[in-house]
Amino acid sequence: MQNQNTLLLRTLNHHRRLLHCTQSQSQLFHRPIRPSTCISLIKQCNTLQSLKAVHASILRTYLHFNIFFCTNLIAHYASLGSTSHAYTLFSAFSSSDVFLWNVIIKGFVDNGLYNRAIALYSQMWELGVHPDHFTFPFVLKACGYVCDHKVGVKVHGDVIQCGYAADLFVGNSLIALYGKLGQIEAARKVFDKIPDRTVVSWSSMIGAYAQNGYFEEGLFLFVMMLNDRLRPNRAAILNVMACVLRSKEADEVCAVLIDNGLQFDRSVQNAAMQMYARCGRIDVARGFFNGIIDKDLVSWASMIEAYAQVNLPLEALELFKSMMVQRIRPDLVALLSVIRTCSNLASYKKARWIHGVVIRSFFGHHVTLETSLVDLYVKCGSLVYARKVFDKMQERNIISWSTMISGYGMHGHGREAVNLFHQMKAPTKPDHVAFLSVLSACSHGGLIAEGWDCFNSMGRDFHIIPRPEHYACMVDLLGRSGRLNEAFEFIERMPVRPDAGVWGALLGACRIHSNIELAKTAAKNLFELDAENPGRYVLMSNIYASSGKQKDADKIRDLMKQRGVRKVAGHTSIEIRNKVYTFVAGDKSHAQSDLIYSELEKVINRIRQEGYKPDLNFVLHDVEEEMKETMLYVHSEKLAIVFGLLNSGPGSVIRINKNLRVCGDCHTASKFISKVMGREIVMRDAHRFHHFNNGACSCGDYW
Repeated sequence: MQNQNTLLLRTLNHHRRLLHCTQSQSQLFHRPIRPSTCISLIKQCNTLQSLKAVHASILRTYLHFNIFFCTNLIAHYASLGSTSHAYTLFSAFSSSDVFLWNVIIKGFVDNGLYNRAIALYSQMWELGVHPDHFTFPFVLKACGYVCDHKVGVKVHGDVIQCGYAADLFVGNSLIALYGKLGQIEAARKVFDKIPDRTVVSWSSMIGAYAQNGYFEEGLFLFVMMLNDRLRPNRAAILNVMACVLRSKEADEVCAVLIDNGLQFDRSVQNAAMQMYARCGRIDVARGFFNGIIDKDLVSWASMIEAYAQVNLPLEALELFKSMMVQRIRPDLVALLSVIRTCSNLASYKKARWIHGVVIRSFFGHHVTLETSLVDLYVKCGSLVYARKVFDKMQERNIISWSTMISGYGMHGHGREAVNLFHQMKAPTKPDHVAFLSVLSACSHGGLIAEGWDCFNSMGRDFHIIPRPEHYACMVDLLGRSGRLNEAFEFIERMPVRPDAGVWGALLGACRIHSNIELAKTAAKNLFELDAENPGRYVLMSNIYASSGKQKDADKIRDLMKQRGVRKVAGHTSIEIRNKVYTFVAGDKSHAQSDLIYSELEKVINRIRQEGYKPDLNFVLHDVEEEMKETMLYVHSEKLAIVFGLLNSGPGSVIRINKNLRVCGDCHTASKFISKVMGREIVMRDAHRFHHFNNGACSCGDYW
């Protein structure tokens, strides 16, 4: 990489000398630098910094007035994720050249700025620039991603008006659009009217069927395509495999592919890996992977993604490391897959490692990649590094802002989330997700006034109609603060039917404030709307039990058994020296069990002296008091913390992960342990993070 940059700089210096000669001695030499040379230099730039250097060196020539040069420069800025530089160049270069407009629209679409691409398309018409058959596929793709049916239909009308209704590429894009919009009949009408269908047309239609749950139709269309003697490409195979729901059907589809002579096609093997992974047959998927002799990057990335899909993060990471050993440089897709895998692990050490891999991969500033890193650090418990990555981003989109705002909320920093939300509103218009992030932060931080202000501004200032999840945040905000009646009245005034999230928020608030009557109402609705969720039953049972109504609690438990609903077993994991250890309540399976329980007893005695009193509401209510305390002491959270104390260096941070909501008694005990042991404890549970330090928690006990 260093040699490449050195060569690039030498080339630039050489051309600077040539340019100086051309400008100062133009009377003698009439041989200006050719645009094709500049294009070659532009294409060699794989970082934003090097592209800026090339751009700066050429600004002193006449070439920045050359539309061919500018178009390539705009395209390359966009490909490196810097749409701001691309758009600045585009705006300065006033032109009615449709190719130039196509390049900037494509740049916006490729970087996820779909609304801006659509807005630019509208501006084309206003300025009298007529789109061509290259423009429409980009715009239709943007319409599909924002799920804007109204605009999509309008663009379809423009297609007909401009005479591109029979164009193959435009038709394929229309099929994909209507598939994403759920308009399967409209998609089929477009498909049927395409005169000379290619494999892309068939693939798009099969994909539309798969997206909308018409699996049999998708499989039937695939057979029709084979009958037309069309050899399916990778996209077609992936789409038909998306129609597969059971392993039996997966075997049948693979048999059809083999019968058509595709058994040695690497793209088919890659697709088969993903298909079997989706069917839960990761073993068969790995078999396909092992059978590929000349594995390319797609093969490795497909298998890594397959492991990520079935929640086997450690296997995904090991495979990624093997890929690196083979000196196969990861692309953006592979990096995003492994980052998501690390996010599921919530391992801070692995987050630092993968961040280093990203830096060494020379992707520079790429908004999607950097946003994923922000999310990774948030989920690994490090807001400090998340904010560092966020602050260094040269370009941010709505997802970047929402991720950082949500991160502050998850870690109990509600005011920081609100402040960042207000900063975002200047350059970026908030969407549903951004409002959900800030409302959630307000609910966990007890920021009632700020929450109401954000909720009211949705419709008033941004014309966004609140969704059930936004109402759930407001119910949670009011309920946590003890305003249960106000929360219930808010539910009754909702213009949409309350969903399980809304009633779940009310039930959780009833647990905090011991309101049995409202809890009954919430539970009744939840048992109808979310009957398979064991957490609803357990929560209602605990509400009854903590209020001394053990018979009612037992009835809820019996109802769970009758409906075949099983409680999810709680466990807590901790990573020590790159190895993950998992504990369950009363766990004695570890080699250090005797030492762990001996140290646990010492820790409990020390925190008792500091004022810790066990909260017996978090154990079964039909056992003796002494047994209740014993059961509390061996909760998985406490075992993992003590294991961390025994096996990590003095002063180091202890990081643990609980798969369910943290036990209230363990939350209290963790505060005392952080104080008496002088250690920071970072705990991630199913909903948020808790940072325990010197006897206090970042949530302010408002959780």
